[in-house]
Amino acid sequence: MEEIEAIRLKDLEGLEQEEGAEKMNISRPTFQRVLASARQKIAEALLYGKAIRIEGGNFEVAPQMMPPARMAAGWGGRHGKRCWRRPQTGAR
Repeated sequence: MEEIEAIRLKDLEGLEQEEGAEKMNISRPTFQRVLASARQKIAEALLYGKAIRIEGGNFEVAPQMMPPARMAAGWGGRHGKRCWRRPQTGAR
């Protein structure tokens, strides 16, 4: 989950590495290593068609990070894992 958070802070929120490191309560060099690892995995997935698996223990997503449509959808999950469930729309 550290890698996802680093990508969110740096690439989505546009924070500098120092700011991202502070928000994650890690050093800037550690933030840089986590970010580089995440970007490597994303590049491999895009270029070689690899899957991206998101896992890493218990975590909670802050409501302000979620698009409004997903907030209304609620949580769903399989095998005891939490994931977003899309709202039902019409027949299957």
